[in-house]
Amino acid sequence: MHETNLARLDLNLFVVFEAIYREGSISRAARQLNLTQPAVSHALARLRERLDDALFVRRGNQMVPTARARALADPVREALAGLQHCLEADVGFAPQAAQRTFVLGLRDGLEACVLPPLIQYLHAEAPGVDVQSVMVARRDLAHELASGRVDLALDVQLPMGNDIEQHKLLDAGLVVVMRHDHPLAGSPLTMDGYLAARHVLVSSRRRGPGLEDFGLGQYGYRRELGLRCQHYQAALEVVAQTDLLVTLPDMLAQRLAPAQRFVSRALPLALPGMGLYLYWHRDQHADAGHVWLRENFINTLHRVQDNGRSHGNA
Repeated sequence: MHETNLARLDLNLFVVFEAIYREGSISRAARQLNLTQPAVSHALARLRERLDDALFVRRGNQMVPTARARALADPVREALAGLQHCLEADVGFAPQAAQRTFVLGLRDGLEACVLPPLIQYLHAEAPGVDVQSVMVARRDLAHELASGRVDLALDVQLPMGNDIEQHKLLDAGLVVVMRHDHPLAGSPLTMDGYLAARHVLVSSRRRGPGLEDFGLGQYGYRRELGLRCQHYQAALEVVAQTDLLVTLPDMLAQRLAPAQRFVSRALPLALPGMGLYLYWHRDQHADAGHVWLRENFINTLHRVQDNGRSHGNA
């Protein structure tokens, strides 16, 4: 076994380790760390020698972690986050000078609403801050936040443990979208018309009802599905060329369904809106950079909602 005395170990090697583990690639880790690929490869070789383990094995274009690397990943990430917190506790978070990557958990449709104004703001106010947007299965969200693989997530209300902080941002009302020359487009949408039509359900799950179906079921209604797909953009392309309807949050409809191609109608039933919540792990709660990110994320989403209302009233 090689010497692993902490006093003789370059802690920057663990920064490289964490980046490779997260990115699954030496080249992507190098770009994220603003280092050359040879420098990252050399750092990995040094850590391999110190720990007497390959740590990552190349399979195609991926660097797959060994069992030792998987065991190290969470402790290393937590230790690095702790060091980052200590440093920022004294100096705060300076957006213009910061070099940091934040990982956001965003579901389909929300990316198109949130990312454009958020990235526009970051490029102007924090040019060294990068964002990665990922989709996380809801059953895995708490673990991904706890492990540090996701910094901040936006989703509907979910059961979470006490270590996950949450903040309700808004209620997104539901609307029904159809093609502009749909037979139902010429008049207000009635419940009879809604139930007589066939619908698209957007869900990442293979089976089970959507959120709107739960609400309809409470009133004894059941709609007929003509398609189940994974993404709102695909659903809208189908709706544009068929008589199918899609029900979605009004905030998404304003962004994804332009009036030149689509007609939006109020859902003919008083269902509660889709509450959107912001989630993060309590270990991140006081981190200066994370506080800054949360504040700007919240402000961005409120601007998106306000812009949608102003366009809707225009």
